[in-house]
This record gives sequence, structure tokens and C-alpha cells, in this order.
Amino acid sequence: MAESVTVLPLAREHEAGWRPLFRGYRTFYKWPEDEAVIDRVWAWLHDPAHPLEGLVAVQGGRVVGLAHFRGEPSPSRGMEVGFLNDLFVDPNARGGRVGEALLEDLRRIATARGWPIVRWITADDNYRARTLYDRVAKKTAWNLYEMAAG
Repeated sequence: MAESVTVLPLAREHEAGWRPLFRGYRTFYKWPEDEAVIDRVWAWLHDPAHPLEGLVAVQGGRVVGLAHFRGEPSPSRGMEVGFLNDLFVDPNARGGRVGEALLEDLRRIATARGWPIVRWITADDNYRARTLYDRVAKKTAWNLYEMAAG
């Protein structure tokens, strides 16, 4: 039987477990290794003036998952909604409902904050995660574009 998963607000004592997971997330999406980026995101997560917040999933005393999220305005709805920036689970903990636990806690936060939805994007070929996402959310018909500045 798999050990239970506890989801907690990210705290400074989670740093040693959070860093390898965030590195793994960046590696999965083929972002280059960059400790300055990891340091910056860690600082954002602990800056009360920055909108980014974090959750961690703990199992057997180890941090095995992370979620980064924030509120964002939705002008078409005339209200704030939630946005999940990052979700990553240690490959050795996958299949144990860690991602689902993180998303359920985010749903609880959204409800408490009055966000009618939480939305996110993922790579089209992220099949394993999409299996989870298809269970807990509805896929939209939107396409994502990025325009370089400058």
C-alpha cells in the first residue's frame, strides 16, 4: 500500500527537496541548467510581494511533488482566476496520486479565494500528465502563442 501524501504550503524547510524537483521539471521541458533561475524562482516563492506561490507534496518524509500557482485577472470574466504555472512529481513517486493531491489542494485554495477556475498549459506530448489532467479538468480549445519582445 502506498504511503499517504500530505500537501503543504511551500516553506523554507522544503528547499532541499524542492530544488531537485524544480531541476527535474526544467529538464523535462528541456530548459537549460541554470542555478540563477532556480535561485530566482525560490526567492519569488518566498517574497510576499510576488504573486507566485508554491505547494509541496510530502510522502514518507520526502518532498515528492511541487506546484507553483498564482492568481491572475480574467478581464472577460471580470474576476480573478487561478493559474497553475508548474506541476512536477518525482518520477519514482508517479502513479501514487501525488499530482492529483496537489491539484485537489489547489482546487481547495481556488474555492477559498473565489477563483471560479484554475487553468494551466502543458506540452501536447506530456501524455502521462494529460491522463491526470483529463480526469480532473476539462481541456479547452485554446492555442498558446508566444511573441518575442524587442
